[in-house]
Amino acid sequence: MKSHSLQLNHQDQGYWFVVNRGKLKLTAESLSIPFGAWQQQQINDPEMICHIGEWQQQPCYLVVSNDQQQADEWYSARTLLEKTEPVWFELAARACQLALFLQSHRYCGQCGNKMQLVSWELAMLCHKCGHRCYPRISPCVLVAIKKDQQILLARSKRHKPGFFSILAGFVESGETLEQAAAREVYEEVGVRIQNLRYVGSQPWPFPHSLMAGFLADYQSGDIVCQEDEIEEAGWFHFDDLPEIPPIQTLSGRMIRQLQHETSTAA
Repeated sequence: MKSHSLQLNHQDQGYWFVVNRGKLKLTAESLSIPFGAWQQQQINDPEMICHIGEWQQQPCYLVVSNDQQQADEWYSARTLLEKTEPVWFELAARACQLALFLQSHRYCGQCGNKMQLVSWELAMLCHKCGHRCYPRISPCVLVAIKKDQQILLARSKRHKPGFFSILAGFVESGETLEQAAAREVYEEVGVRIQNLRYVGSQPWPFPHSLMAGFLADYQSGDIVCQEDEIEEAGWFHFDDLPEIPPIQTLSGRMIRQLQHETSTAA
């Protein structure tokens, strides 16, 4: 994929979201997105460059790279969650997801011919058979469950000991978000829920999820952890919570929202 979707001049200026194998290139001093002229970026042989948005009237570019130099400059998009302005994580999430899309759709899934990024929309097109692909989005539900003054939190095998979050799972074909929420909760911890209400959403670039958050009330059932998925789970009092996700994440905001609602109602 050596053809560029954009032809840049050396003096073209903007923010550069350089993605390499799911990692972002950040400045060494402030761990921020590089800004400046294209010639200053010193990116060796980029695979593709495309425009992904603007910030403060400056263009933002995605640069797909295979450059393995200076490995200490590559970071997970999670690093930008701690930035004061959430736009940096949002743009980084978009860049990482689009980079994966471009790299995984080099060839047509129908005829095997090379695909090209079209200029009029964000899609890869096979000019031989006409097959067109758009960036993949995998919907995932998050569910924060309240029972009196407690919240149900769980730790998956991927999380470190002592770190807990709310339940999550991918939506299956033919399901509504609400059906997926009820199914995932029952499968993962054996609990039935009621009074499901939508909170909000957040793109999550690990690798291409869209998180949809719900609050729910406990209905029935005892906690039985799903094998090979949930390491431990339990009811935690809002005054004595374990380590939870940061507030910049949707799951972290939901836990704190339910905590605030419970304390206000008490």
